[in-house]
Amino acid sequence: MQENHSERPLQPGDRAPNVVLDAITRQGKIAIDDFRGQKPVLVGLFRGLHCPFCRRQIAAMAELTGALQEKGIDSLTVVNTPIERARLYFRYHPLPNLLAASDPERMSHRAFGLPNVQFTEDENDWPHKLSMSTVTSMRIDMPGELPEPMDVMAAVDYLDKADGYEFTEDDTQMIATGHGQLVGEFLLDRDGVVRWCFTEVEDGGRHMFGGPAPREVMSAASNMAV
Repeated sequence: MQENHSERPLQPGDRAPNVVLDAITRQGKIAIDDFRGQKPVLVGLFRGLHCPFCRRQIAAMAELTGALQEKGIDSLTVVNTPIERARLYFRYHPLPNLLAASDPERMSHRAFGLPNVQFTEDENDWPHKLSMSTVTSMRIDMPGELPEPMDVMAAVDYLDKADGYEFTEDDTQMIATGHGQLVGEFLLDRDGVVRWCFTEVEDGGRHMFGGPAPREVMSAASNMAV
């Protein structure tokens, strides 16, 4: 694997590193280099399936699979969930045409420059440190999903209950090591060069717990020559 881009997330014009992971929705391995020289690919790097915001972002990305394939673009979803746990989840919550990979060690996130935020008592140094007072002051507004804007933990509890999500020991371990992992989506051309991205790092964290609008993704796909 190429060196990590720990100083910042990959940006348009950067060449994506190769990462080899266990495939969830099929057998064997899957790698970024599987697409290089073949097809453009939208790579979504998410927290574990224990994160209700990521579960929704994964579903939203999966919904675009058909439209992206019509433009000759593949999709790859990566989750910080151990392989067997992830396979069990998608067995009972299938998403048509989803190509997914397991990365419990979060090496793909590090390789693409997405930091794991450290939560502190009172120190802010975005995107590496975030105080708990800042976190508790956040309000999540998800019309149609939440009855009203909520603080982060209240929103998590509400969405987990709405989903009937049952936590396992694997989930607990992923939360313990990657609770602050930031996420993002990267559109790579056939040469593996980033042409568009959306990350929680941008704009001082104002994108946290949210994803790109489908029209933004499709606009980026339309602007990229396939």
